[in-house]
This record gives sequence, structure tokens and C-alpha cells, in this order.
Amino acid sequence: MDNLLSIVTFIPTFAAAILAVFLRGEDAAAQRNAKWVALIATSVTFLVSLFILFDFDPQNTGFQFVEEHEWLLGLKYKMGVDGISILFVMLTTFMMPITIAASWNVTVRVKEYMIAFLILETLMLGVFMALDLVLFYLFFEAGLIPMFLIIGIWGGKERIYASFKFFLYTFLGSVLMLVAMVAMFTDAGTTDIPTLMRHQFGSEDFSVLGIHVVGGMQTLMFLAFFASFAVKMPMWPVHTWLPDAHVQAPTAGSVVLAAILLKMGGYGFLRFSLPMFPVGAEVLTPLVLWMSAIAIVYTSLVALAQEDMKKLIAYSSVAHMGYVTMGIFAANQQGIDGAIFQMLSHGFISGALFLCVGVIYDRMHTREIDAYGGLVNRMPAYALIFMLFTMANVGLPGTSGFIGEFLTLIGVFQVNTWVALVATTGVILSAAYALWLYRRVVLGDLIKESLKSISDMTTRERAIFAPLVVMTLLLGVYPSLVTDITGPAVEALISNYDTALAEANTATQVADATQ
Repeated sequence: MDNLLSIVTFIPTFAAAILAVFLRGEDAAAQRNAKWVALIATSVTFLVSLFILFDFDPQNTGFQFVEEHEWLLGLKYKMGVDGISILFVMLTTFMMPITIAASWNVTVRVKEYMIAFLILETLMLGVFMALDLVLFYLFFEAGLIPMFLIIGIWGGKERIYASFKFFLYTFLGSVLMLVAMVAMFTDAGTTDIPTLMRHQFGSEDFSVLGIHVVGGMQTLMFLAFFASFAVKMPMWPVHTWLPDAHVQAPTAGSVVLAAILLKMGGYGFLRFSLPMFPVGAEVLTPLVLWMSAIAIVYTSLVALAQEDMKKLIAYSSVAHMGYVTMGIFAANQQGIDGAIFQMLSHGFISGALFLCVGVIYDRMHTREIDAYGGLVNRMPAYALIFMLFTMANVGLPGTSGFIGEFLTLIGVFQVNTWVALVATTGVILSAAYALWLYRRVVLGDLIKESLKSISDMTTRERAIFAPLVVMTLLLGVYPSLVTDITGPAVEALISNYDTALAEANTATQVADATQ
């Protein structure tokens, strides 16, 4: 089918336009219609995206389903997917119907709420499919707007502060990326991403303001992109916007933020940083590895001190993203395979954990850990689901959380054993904070009077968790569902990375010899 990627990308926007034009009023019927339109649109998007997955050839390491059209001012609208991006597209289309179903209790400005999520889905899909630099930047930055509105309008008491902090952090990081993109276009004469991945940017050392820049322009461009993607992931120490955003965002906003938006940073490293600036990546890899290891330990310790459930899970997300950046910059097969697997797994697990918080928040309207205790006595189904995802978050063998962490640690161990050693302590710390949270919320005697009438999960809530349970367990016992698709593309990425490094080193040696 022609233009399949565009169809998948813009179905949600089409549904948003229908809601904006045809739906009127704020009565119960209008609210129900808005929810059903959004749920049907996101479900159709997922079903259509399955055609992309079924027709995808993992052995073809190039871009597939490529669409290319002339756009404004000579710019190109170019879309495509490869073995790295296809699974992020599937993660997005898979999680969005779950997100909409989890929003069924929203009663304030429901139409606008659903429109914001539908437009956000289009923009997130665009990021993973764009094969033009300008198109990527537009999708990447525009995604800030609906998320800013979701936090700022439907969030908690400190929502305005959290939404502006989220916007300013991520936007300021992206300004440097825009400068680097202009420099890339000036140097290469094109904004075509596949062409730029083959282009050799300057890697000759030079001095500026008395500072010797090893790796030349590649290092500077790498740092510019790093500023944007590190904030987006987020990496320590530019992670402080995430706990505030998670705490203030509505449940569905937290799910999308954790499951999909954070993955754009990791995807950016794989799509731009490694293939386009290999010399810059090699120069700064030790720094990134140690930043990742510190993030894992530090944010795990901070998570142990939290009294708010959402904040604890948010710091847990920062720690788990540390494994991702470690795996990516290990620049070997196990490391990158593990990083991609960890991102997908984290999408299911962290999304489910935020949904678990949402279930009891809807009943008690508090996220304070001390407000709970002994829920297993009244909510056995909830206790079972929460236990599964707590164990998966810890990295229990048999769940998807184990595979990603194990592969990334193997990859990093081959590069730097000390970083791997420090990062491995995060496995112990994650067990500490996750089990501590579970014990205080779910186990023990039901003492608090306010909890004695709390009800267990409804049929709708159980249906929401069912696909997440299936994916977490399925990928835990059958990881080749992911690695068979990503493996050839990752192998090609590493091969091109090593070749580009070798050519750059040869060029440097020749230049030194002629001086």
C-alpha cells in the first residue's frame, strides 16, 4: 500500500479534526463521544501499523516504505522506517489506545483533552519516521506543545510550574541542535538523513578561544545534539524537569511521557549521534558512560527517599534510561540491542506502573505512600498486577526488564568494566526502592479507615493492563521477537560506525604526515 506511513501518522490528526469541527457541548453524551472517537482512532492506527510490521523485511538494513514528496520552499517530506525505528513506531501505536482507555474518568474539557493526545500521537510517530532533517526537527519540537498543554491544563496543583519547566528545559536543549543542523546543511548541502548518515563531517582537531577541540566539528555537532537528546531522555544532571512533570501530569500524560517521549532521546542518539558524528561520539564516550553510571546509582538512591509514588517511579525512569545510554555508547551489538530492548521494555513497564498509581489515585486522590498500606486485603487483583510490574521493573528473569539490563551490562562490560561494575549496583538499588514501595502500599494489615471501603480493579482497568502484562512476559521469555528485527540494522550501524572511525583516523594520520 502506497503512503502507508503517512496514513498511520495522520489518522489521529484526522480524528482530532473531526472532534474539533463536529463535536459540540460539554454534556455527558459529548464527552462520551469524544472518548470513543479517540479510542477508535488510536485503535485503527495500531491495526494499520501492523501492516507495516508484517511487511517489514528485517534483513534489509536500509529504509523501507519510503515516501518522498516536494514540500514547501524546496524542502522535502520524506518518511521511512528501518530495523531501529519500526519498533518505536509500534510502541507508540500500541500504547496510545491504552492511554485513551485510561483517561475514561476525565470530565474536564474532554474534547480538548482527546484532541491534544491525538495530535501528540501524530507528532511522536513523525519523529520516528522522518527522513529529512527539517521534518524531524518540526515533529520533534512540535511534540512539546500538546504535552505542555496536557500538563498545564489537566495537571495537579503545581501544573503551571511543571509545564513551563518541562517546556523550557527541552526547548533550550533543542536550540543547540537547530544550530548544528544549520551547520550540517551548510557542510553537506542536503537535509536528507540517509545521505547525512554517509557524509563525513570534519574531524580535524582545532583550537577555539584557547580550547583544543579533539574531533573538530564532529565533537561540537555531537555536543549540540547531545544537549537536546540528553534533556529529552533525560540524563543526569539535566533530569530535574522529569519528576515535576510526572507528578503534575494526569495519569495518561505520565504514561505517554514515560513510555514514548523519553525514547526520542535514545532514538536520536541512534539515528544521529553515532552514525553522523562517530569521531565526536568516540571522544565523548567515556564521559557519557560515567554520566550514565552515576545516573543509575544517584537517582536510585534519590528514589529511595521519595514519599510520592509518582516521583519514585519518575526517578526510577531516569535510572533505567541510564542503562540505555550506556548500551548505546558501548557501540557494540549487545549494548545497542540491549538499549533498544530496554527502551521498549521500559515503555510497557513504566507505563503500567504509572497506571497502577492512577488506579488507586482515582479512588483516594492522593499519591502519598503513607496514605496506603494493606491494599492486598481489599484489592487482590491490583496487588497481583502491581507485583508483576514491580518485579519487571527490578529486572526479574522471565520479564522483559531483565533482558534489556542484562544485554546492556554485557555490552558495557566489554568496553569499561568499572562502569559496568558501578551500574550493576543499580540492580540492587532498584530492588530496594521498588520492593520498599510495594511493601508499604500493598502488604501488611489494613489499618487506615479510609481504605476499608476501597474497591478492586474494574473490568475496564483489568482490560487496560492485559496487553501490557502479555508484552512484558512475552518479551521476557521470547526476546528474539525484538532482536530478530533490530539485529541486522544494529549490525549495519556498528559496521558503518567502525568504518567511519577508521577512515577518519586514516585521514588524520595523512594530514599529520603532510604537515
